[in-house]
Amino acid sequence: MYSYIKGIITEITPNYVTLDNNGIGYKLLTPNPYNFIIDTEVVVYIYQKVSEDLIALYGFKSSEQRDLFIKLISVNGIGPKSAIAILASGTVGSITKAIEDGDAKYLQKFPGIGPKASQQIVLDLKGKIEFDNVSIHSQNIVEVEEALIALGYKTKEIEKVLKRLDPEKDTNDLIKDALAMMLK
Repeated sequence: MYSYIKGIITEITPNYVTLDNNGIGYKLLTPNPYNFIIDTEVVVYIYQKVSEDLIALYGFKSSEQRDLFIKLISVNGIGPKSAIAILASGTVGSITKAIEDGDAKYLQKFPGIGPKASQQIVLDLKGKIEFDNVSIHSQNIVEVEEALIALGYKTKEIEKVLKRLDPEKDTNDLIKDALAMMLK
């Protein structure tokens, strides 16, 4: 089993990236391939899926994203394609918050996730998602995280800033504070 692979991104397609590590090109299925940049060295966190007719590597920009993917595919009726679609459309913080809050309607906005699947996700995972670096953020912090992602900031940069924000402030003030920190 792999934990991560460090290498250079050599190809980006709508569904996967190719990561060159010592002359071997690994095809990594990933939620947002266009978040990677060709010819840059990166660490990609890996999940390997082996079945009768397929061996696939799934790649993620953070270990928290990979761990959430693993938890999602453990839910009855949620396969790797659905889990990738969820992670492509939401952030770890917002998805985790929705699960912990029992917000099945939020989960239904993701492609291929209907009422039964969203309720099953909440039922199976509520209270079972814990990450060292990701706490359950207030809704304001989740909105700031989504705004920074939309502006093109990298996950590592965002995580550093989010830890320094005061969750008691309103969203607009938090976004201003986060942008000020990003520009320093």
